[in-house]
Amino acid sequence: MRYFIEFSYNGTDYHGWQVQPNAVTVQSVLDNALTVLLKIPVNTMGAGRTDTGVHATKMVAHFDYDLVIDAVDLVYKLNSFLPKTIAVHNIRSVKADAHARFDATQRTYYYKIATSKDVFSFATAFYYTKNLDLNLMNKASNILLDYSDFKCFSRAHSDVKTHICTIYEAHWTKNESELIFKISADRFLRNMVRAIVGTLLDVGNHKISLSDLHKIIQSKDRSNAGASAPAKGLYLSEIVYPDSVYDG
Repeated sequence: MRYFIEFSYNGTDYHGWQVQPNAVTVQSVLDNALTVLLKIPVNTMGAGRTDTGVHATKMVAHFDYDLVIDAVDLVYKLNSFLPKTIAVHNIRSVKADAHARFDATQRTYYYKIATSKDVFSFATAFYYTKNLDLNLMNKASNILLDYSDFKCFSRAHSDVKTHICTIYEAHWTKNESELIFKISADRFLRNMVRAIVGTLLDVGNHKISLSDLHKIIQSKDRSNAGASAPAKGLYLSEIVYPDSVYDG
């Protein structure tokens, strides 16, 4: 039987989501917890990869287990076993061929910027004090919706078949001393959101114009876009699946 597990994590202490040799990752810690509690080797498949230091308020992974799981009991046991930086919220039975990565139809990220010094958010937001033209940044965000090829925001030499993504939503909001960028799309490229944020910050600083942004996207050249914003401000916040993946 196949199950979806929904969880969140603070990525500060992890080398990203995906298992890698000689590094502590969210996936390796979660797989170990499931293996211990279910008493069989468990290898999860995540909905996507997050880089070192990136957080998730909602991540989804799937795993296989032959028996019917008491979801409430296993969630309780996992949260007792896992470190305080990972929290499991739900486990659901899904169709045998359901896939956490390939069946996802939409993903949403937030990027958080602290505009004043905050001792509680220094590790989970980008501290940035320069004055920004938020109105211009939102005009630039709307430009993103006019394009589908985002190679200019993809990590160089990434091994992907296509740089085509459909962005559904992209905008900035201000909440007291915090700026929040929200972006939703059917898929994201490696480093894409952080590269977009860095470029939009250049727009907000009047370093590049809206016309420049069009040229950057059309160039399909990563070197023309802005520097990537720090990982600590980035959160994977939502993953959407069709109802057809779930049992019953």
